[in-house]
This record gives sequence, C-alpha cells and structure tokens, in this order.
Amino acid sequence: MVSILLSGASGKMGQVITQSVAERNDCQISAGLDIHPFASDYPVFSNLSDCNVSCDVIIDFSHPSVTLPLLEYAVKNKIPAVIATTGLSPEQVDSLKEASKTIPIFFSANMSLGISLLCELAKKAAKVLGNDFDIEIIEKHHNRKVDAPSGTALMLADAISEELTEAPQYTYDRHSRRAARSKNEIGIHAVRGGTIVGEHEIMFAGHDEIITLSHSAMSKEIFATGAINAALFLVNQKAGLYNMGDLV
Repeated sequence: MVSILLSGASGKMGQVITQSVAERNDCQISAGLDIHPFASDYPVFSNLSDCNVSCDVIIDFSHPSVTLPLLEYAVKNKIPAVIATTGLSPEQVDSLKEASKTIPIFFSANMSLGISLLCELAKKAAKVLGNDFDIEIIEKHHNRKVDAPSGTALMLADAISEELTEAPQYTYDRHSRRAARSKNEIGIHAVRGGTIVGEHEIMFAGHDEIITLSHSAMSKEIFATGAINAALFLVNQKAGLYNMGDLV
C-alpha cells in the first residue's frame, strides 16, 4: 500500500484525488497539506514543518508559491514528488530539474493520458506539415483559472516547436499590433468562462485546407487518475525527471 502526502488537499483537485484514492486498494492518503486545514479522514497540516506523518510519495496540486518549500521538504526527506501544479515560472522549473538529481520528480502540465496522446499526434503533424501550415492553439478553461495561457497549451507549443526546422515565436496578443501573421510563429489563445474543465485545440491551417486536433476533458477525474498512477509509478524509480511520456 503506497502512502501519499497530498499537497493542496482542500482544493478542487485535492478533493477529487481524495475521492479517487478512496475507491482504490493500492494506495492511501496518509496526510494532507493546505493553508486552509479542514476535517478529513487523514490529518491535514497547514505547515510542512508540522507534518510528522511518514509517506512514500507526494502529489502536489496546490499553488506555485508552495513549490519551492515543497521541493526542499521532498529532497530533505528523500520523498518522490508528483508536481501537477501549473503556472510555474522558469526559475521554479529549474528548481524541479535540480531536485530531480536527488529524488524522482514527475512533472507534467497535464495529467491526462489523452493530452499525452494529443501531444504526440501534434508532433507527428508538425513533422509532416513542416513550416507550410500556420499553427494556432486555442485553449479553454473555467472562469476561476488564473494562469493564461494554460501550461498544457505551452507544453503543446513546445512539443510542436521541437519538430519544426526553425524555432517559432509564440504570439499571444495580436490586437496590440497591426501586422500580417508571420510564418515563423505559433498563435496561442486563451478563453475563460463558465465551468469548462479543459479544452485544447491545435489548428494547422494551410492553403485551402485545415487540419484540427483537439481534446476535451469532461471531468477532473481524468487528471486525478493520471496523478495517482504517476505517484504509483514514481515510487519505484530512481532519481530523475519524469513525465507522461514515461508513464505511457
């Protein structure tokens, strides 16, 4: 039985993960971390320094402000960590890479198996279509999401960029300039509204034809399942940086 330390336990994803783990028999949540402690079947700590429960792996669905202290705690206690929090700065990502030299770190902007497949399909399309098609990414999320564009949209753009002969520029805000679209760019657009769980569309627009790849998340359960499976995978790995490509 794998014991989990859940960071961001009172958040929406934390609640979904708690419910999902309760339906499994291969793992359990032994402790939670959250700035807003609440009554639960497991102890919830507001400060890492107060956590006195031994755990096999950390799952983090919290806030970027928690990332560095959590990594320090994980490294100090030699606990593998699944980092699923989005909106991390380049410096925080560098800290993840540094921590992965000591402990196993699983980091992905999206924990969905379907998104992992979408990423691979997008890379294949970019490789085949090359620079002959204009590439646009449209992502849609609920009105409570703070970061824009989504980490998943940037992950898709980065994957596509790897397959292009010339590194593209990411364009987020066309209304601020009056100029024709250049060939060497990927447009990334964010939509926020209602209770949209998550939708990502990649459009390859060529001469007289358009190819579209898309993924729609219908519930947060797919992300919870992905994070839990990543945690179970991680406890058996050596130090290093892992992602969904390693899991699937």
